Amino acid sequence: MSQAPEVNRGPVVTPMRVVIALCLFAPFVAMLWVGSYAKTDPAFIGIPFFYWYQMAWVLISTALTMIAYKLWQRDQRARRGGGAK
Repeated sequence: MSQAPEVNRGPVVTPMRVVIALCLFAPFVAMLWVGSYAKTDPAFIGIPFFYWYQMAWVLISTALTMIAYKLWQRDQRARRGGGAK
């Protein structure tokens, strides 16, 4: 007898995938909410807040994207059954 085909029920929402989504979504929210950083004070080493806040988010976004990527790799390994690191 043949086995029944495996049914794919679409994407599975897990806590790890929620964290991944938040890591990727946070920079968009931070940059689209212009009212939160459209000011000049507090200045940092003479640079107005408006500019250094955006530059800080470049670094933060890089870190969050890297974290999301590593979590995604871990999630995929877990789904495949453990695989090599």
